[in-house]
Amino acid sequence: MGEADEKLKHSGPLLPEDRSSSSAPFRRRDFTLFWTAGAVDGLGTCASALFLPLILLGAGYPAGLTGLVASVGLVSGLLVAPVAGVYADRWPRGPMMYGAALLAAAAMGSVFVSVALGHVVLVHVLLASVVEQAAGATYGAAASGTIRRLVPPAGYARAIGHLQARDQAVQIVGPMLGGVLYQLARWVPLLADALSFLLVAVLTRAIRTDLTPERDGPDASFTRDLAEGLRFVCADPFLRFVMVWTAGINALLGALYFHAVVTSHDRGASPSSIGLVLTLAGAGGLLGALAAPWLVRRVPAALIVTAASWAMAATAAGLAFVSRTWAYGLLLGGVSLIVPSVVVVLQTRAMLITPDRLLARMGTVLGTAGQGVAVLAPVTAGVLVAAYGGRAVALGCAGAFAGLALYATARARLVAGEAP
Repeated sequence: MGEADEKLKHSGPLLPEDRSSSSAPFRRRDFTLFWTAGAVDGLGTCASALFLPLILLGAGYPAGLTGLVASVGLVSGLLVAPVAGVYADRWPRGPMMYGAALLAAAAMGSVFVSVALGHVVLVHVLLASVVEQAAGATYGAAASGTIRRLVPPAGYARAIGHLQARDQAVQIVGPMLGGVLYQLARWVPLLADALSFLLVAVLTRAIRTDLTPERDGPDASFTRDLAEGLRFVCADPFLRFVMVWTAGINALLGALYFHAVVTSHDRGASPSSIGLVLTLAGAGGLLGALAAPWLVRRVPAALIVTAASWAMAATAAGLAFVSRTWAYGLLLGGVSLIVPSVVVVLQTRAMLITPDRLLARMGTVLGTAGQGVAVLAPVTAGVLVAAYGGRAVALGCAGAFAGLALYATARARLVAGEAP
């Protein structure tokens, strides 16, 4: 870990630029397989997740129970992630990813069969959703320790940028693909999801790199290993900053997106116009992810984080004073454009300072903190918009963004790799 710290103690870009083919992620077979598996997984999940509630509603179940299925599934994933992180730092990560994909394929395959036969049972769908989310959390925990093995340190920023671009593209293409499949038959998106998990299993199985985590002694008890991961994140000043900043940004972005949709609807915007908001935001995220590796190699890490934090505060304030749907889309697209560079900076440094035996636990601690807060964002934004109006919520989010920007500015030395 000392060598990694030395690489980061400078005020320039996070890592020195290396244009050699050896550090180019897509010139490495196993990274390409890993990237493709994530793309297939994301497309399959997006294709089914948006339309499963429609299937339940069509089967006669009330909206409240339909929403409960989605909520319980998300919560189960959050609960399983820290547990999976412990075992992903003990067991070979490749077989964990492979087994999780097969389990998810079985769960969604059973739902496909029940829907195709016309026997939709709420309890069955609920259990399948819980299993799928738990399997996804397990896959994610194991996957969080793979980049270090698949690419050299000089390629981390580009690799993370490619993963960000992949996820942004999936968010744009996935719902459209799901809509096309749903028009064929309501069970087709579910079949596509199940088959996508099988393909993920095949691609993961084909990775030749040894992904077994390093161990420095016999396994401790589960509780001690779980606590060790939490202590490691909380004891490191930089990782504490990442946890707070990421959780805050996730919550505020979730609130802003929901605020834009609700406010646009209240002002009479058509569904296609509201869809334009999300499309522009997704396009901004995709462009930002594609540009992030180039930017990170040329701009000091601390400047990227602080400038992006203040830019998000200004953009949120702008949402309070616009009324056109396209303006919402452009502003949210601007926020989405600048977030990926920050993610690349923070994830790259976090990977460099974390020992291999703690990578999965570090990733699940940070991910659970961010996602756990983000789950509450839509309902909180909805209540506040109803009580105080869209402008007040946008200004409140701008104030919270400004608080995070102040926090990032105060911790700029940490981001630059210097002592606090």
